[in-house]
Amino acid sequence: MGRDPLNLDAPGEWAGLWWLPEAPEYQVPGVLRYEPEGGLALSLIGTFEDRVMTTHAPGVVMIHEGRRAWGVIHGAADQREISLFGCFPNGGKRTFGARVKTPDKQTVVATTGLIGAHVSGEEEAGFSTMEVSVENLGHWAASSVLEGSLGAPDGRLDGSGAISVKPVEVQSVEVDGTDFVLAHRHTLPFFDQLRGGTVGRMRDTAYVQITPRDASSLSDAIGYARLIQDLISLATHRAAGMIWLRLKLAPENSVSTSHGLRVERNVDVLFSPFVIGKHDAKAAAHHRMFFTCEALPFEEIIPRWCDVHARLQSATNMVLGLRYSPARYVENNLLMAVGAAEVLHRGFDIDEPPIPSEDFKAMREAMLAQVPEEYRKRIRGSLRNDPTLRDRLYALAARPDQEALSTLVPDVDRWARRTTRARNDLAHEGRTPNHKLEELVAIVDVTTAVVLLNLLNELGLPAERQREIVRVHPQLRATARSAQDWLSTSEANS
Repeated sequence: MGRDPLNLDAPGEWAGLWWLPEAPEYQVPGVLRYEPEGGLALSLIGTFEDRVMTTHAPGVVMIHEGRRAWGVIHGAADQREISLFGCFPNGGKRTFGARVKTPDKQTVVATTGLIGAHVSGEEEAGFSTMEVSVENLGHWAASSVLEGSLGAPDGRLDGSGAISVKPVEVQSVEVDGTDFVLAHRHTLPFFDQLRGGTVGRMRDTAYVQITPRDASSLSDAIGYARLIQDLISLATHRAAGMIWLRLKLAPENSVSTSHGLRVERNVDVLFSPFVIGKHDAKAAAHHRMFFTCEALPFEEIIPRWCDVHARLQSATNMVLGLRYSPARYVENNLLMAVGAAEVLHRGFDIDEPPIPSEDFKAMREAMLAQVPEEYRKRIRGSLRNDPTLRDRLYALAARPDQEALSTLVPDVDRWARRTTRARNDLAHEGRTPNHKLEELVAIVDVTTAVVLLNLLNELGLPAERQREIVRVHPQLRATARSAQDWLSTSEANS
């Protein structure tokens, strides 16, 4: 399998030679450094020409404002090929007429790096397989190659025990020609001899292996990785950081051995995902997860998620955005949560015109006949036969399991009315004078929870599990209490 994948939360350094693909004969020594917070920075002893110049006549060169950027830089460092993408100069030092001539220096920043391959661009289809690991994936998978046992003869612990490795059954599924496999990578037992004692260790890492029918590009791979990242974020109800992403070169790009075999080459990806995962942090508590592969088996959830993610991507992006990067102000979160609800309802394609189309058309023409010609176009644009926001909220509340929904939102009518009023006040007046801050927070939390419950229902989460998470999940329990306090008619009248 080669060396372990490069964790995105660990720094790295590669010293070697670097060149532009269009001028491979001009190579510059330098060191590539990766930092989780700062990304990729290439420190060169020498420079690539970054001035913007044009030749107006022989011997006449004009230097313009601005600086050049490079789509791709190739390198060879620490016995590995490296490709850097989205490169631009970010500092350096040039000297002219110095007493002692020394190499100039240049710093280049890159957005993405491939460690292990030379690729001409992020869209080049050169990879056969991708492997991705995100936070809490192993916990979500509900499987492990590790087993533990404790010695307890006669029902009493005697201090003996064992940790063993037992391969688990491979879980795989095909979706539109793409194979998804839930796989495990584990280490052999090893011991740390410490001054104060001895520690025995084994590590099991769950990851998802994705193999499309056709060769894929780096952009495709990052898209697949985000597909898995979003799934785990939804399942765990928290931002799931990307831990590592590894690609495998397509067979025609692999290395031939003396026996004519093609050796599989691993290529590690260094980039800046929404959240960088911490591979050694504690996993999420079981009662804080919406579902695992025990409730929705891997073979079932992957095809459903691919479908839901494609159909409802805008809504899922908006609601997961509240997990990846929540805004500091409640007004931003209000617009995001309500917008996600509206987009989700449209994505379900369940719109029904409040007035029959033929009746509405006749009514509209009759009204427009009474409007002066110069205002008719404006009035026509404002006469629409679409569901209102309140209609959409009512429709969303009717889709999940009703027992779970009623526990979460005890008064659907008041929630729909107050949410609509808050959004309209903010959108049309720029403020929400009729709502206290606590009520706005409750509206954001309840609306977000209704959207999430709809997504879980669309994924086929059983009604029993929907009821359980509303009762047990700490955040949803708090949301239900907030709804009772601020979005209940009985409380409002008390």
